[in-house]
Amino acid sequence: MVPLILVLLLALVLFGAGFALKALWWIALIVLVLWLLGFVARSSGSGGRKGRWYRW
Repeated sequence: MVPLILVLLLALVLFGAGFALKALWWIALIVLVLWLLGFVARSSGSGGRKGRWYRW
């Protein structure tokens, strides 16, 4: 009975980790798209050159 519970627990942990990793991939993809859009939509700075849209 104990090995069956351990196998089910392991499957549950791996399923949870897989879901979390998939969610993190979607978040990373959204951040990447926003970052690329920031380069396209950045405003002009002084002297007509493009300025940075971020502070750092």
